[in-house]
Amino acid sequence: MKVQVHAIHFNADKKLVESIQAKLNKLETFYDQITSGDVFLHVASGVGRIREKYLEIKLAVPGGILFVKEKAKSFEEALDLALNSLAEQIKRFKSKMNQVKPNRPFDLLEIE
Repeated sequence: MKVQVHAIHFNADKKLVESIQAKLNKLETFYDQITSGDVFLHVASGVGRIREKYLEIKLAVPGGILFVKEKAKSFEEALDLALNSLAEQIKRFKSKMNQVKPNRPFDLLEIE
């Protein structure tokens, strides 16, 4: 899966980007048809040493887009929360796609 990481108004550490890529690749165990992903990282503006970190993940799958947004004290913590959420979304999406739809009987027109 191709993942693009966008750090907004700061430069993301290479180690952070690699861990995001590695953890998102694990989502393919749930659903192997994920085509691409975008990850957006940004830090809340404000004064102080501890600022909220926001992480947004958008995954493109055939037939839809899965999205999650999390905030935490660190990007790693937000990533773990987002991955749990995405795993549940993927499971629901996959079961929804695999459901067999009942056949509708065709209305037959009688020719007189």
